[in-house]
Amino acid sequence: MSLNVLRRLCYARDVCRQYTLNNCFKSRQWKFYYTGSRHDPNAQLATAGTIQHLKEELAAWMGVECGYKPLNQTISRTHLLQYLPTKQKELPDRTMSDSFVSALIPLSSDLELQDKYVSFLGHVRVGRLLEDMDIFAVYVAQKHILNPKQPKEKHSPYSLVTALVDKIDFTDYLPKCQPNEDIRLSGHVSWVGTSSMEVVVWLEQKSHGVWRKLTRALFLIAARDPMAQKAAVINPLIATTDEEREILAGGETRKKQRKLEQSQHLTKVIPDAEEQSIIHGLFVRSVDEVSLKSRKLPAGCVWMEDCTLSNIIFSHPEDRNLHHKVFGGFLMRQAMELSWALGYIFSKYRPALKSISNISFNRPVDVSSLIRMHAYVVFTQLQYIQVTVYAECWDSGSGMTATSNTFHFTYEVPDQVPEVFPRSYQDAMMYIDGRRHFYNVMTSNDNVNDYVHAKNTDGTK
Repeated sequence: MSLNVLRRLCYARDVCRQYTLNNCFKSRQWKFYYTGSRHDPNAQLATAGTIQHLKEELAAWMGVECGYKPLNQTISRTHLLQYLPTKQKELPDRTMSDSFVSALIPLSSDLELQDKYVSFLGHVRVGRLLEDMDIFAVYVAQKHILNPKQPKEKHSPYSLVTALVDKIDFTDYLPKCQPNEDIRLSGHVSWVGTSSMEVVVWLEQKSHGVWRKLTRALFLIAARDPMAQKAAVINPLIATTDEEREILAGGETRKKQRKLEQSQHLTKVIPDAEEQSIIHGLFVRSVDEVSLKSRKLPAGCVWMEDCTLSNIIFSHPEDRNLHHKVFGGFLMRQAMELSWALGYIFSKYRPALKSISNISFNRPVDVSSLIRMHAYVVFTQLQYIQVTVYAECWDSGSGMTATSNTFHFTYEVPDQVPEVFPRSYQDAMMYIDGRRHFYNVMTSNDNVNDYVHAKNTDGTK
């Protein structure tokens, strides 16, 4: 086979891949409106006021006082244990409409807020939206809980924490999002287990009289006792329509899929036959034909170890959550902005964020911790970049360092990027893990009807 023929075949292959990957995003249906009786997207702007009102209501719900008290001088919540149910049957059933709520980020009327949300490009900072989505998901989860054992004058015995961010997908309208127009958050509980619940959250911005969809996310919220130490049972969720039964079934399917992915993690099982063949193929392409010892980087490629960026963060009391730990949304914002900077340096283009997947919260982070984040370009294909960020926290009390979070980001740029190449076995495992996340995002056949009430009342997509 001549070199010209080989080049033409490779070009045709890349064109096919380009068409397939682009259609994966274009074919997604972005229909987010909730059809519950309490939400009319045109008649009512927000059912719960602004995002600041939600934060204040959550603090009052838990009985958290304003002001930071060092040396763990916080009010004890142990007396609330007596109001915590021990069995799920003690709690009444709840529906999806019970937890539905919407809130506003009032960018059009608050100039100080605009300064916090605007990027140097004049668009809305996605990291700020991630912070708001995290606190909003907890508020939605709180709306689901109805505890007959809790007296009206007492604070809630529940502590709600974000256990996992399953997926956050973004529409093409996100780069056009303006910092001087209001943004609306909406959401409801879409699935419930014994002590955890799945919350779907979506964002919209009004443009020329029409609400445009920005993003949709799935949060897994865990319910804990008043000290946030042990699991606490929550109200079961029942379906009242065929649509809701489909949503519940989708939540159960995703629960099983998460367990399957955890059981197949690369720290537990070896890569499958196809992945082993890919690793071997990368190795063969980078070694001398005679000696296995000599490594040579193929043309148009870059070593993974050279595609990394790190920073260190000193968290402050303003970054804490209601449990006096570092706020998960703050960590998401820091990781996202670091990953974007790496994508910018790597590609020489301003990357467009397409998806965030499987953000894990492995352990709480104390406010006094030093947080170090490491971002790696772990996989590339055509114009797409897969970035993984690891967050490590150093505890000043114990002197120990531990990985608290892992973040996975998928970006797109206007031109084809270099192929990232693993040098060591550890790099190869990061490459395979990144490849798995990339293809899970790009080939996902998720339909938003699986986990949100889908009714597009304004005709937008």
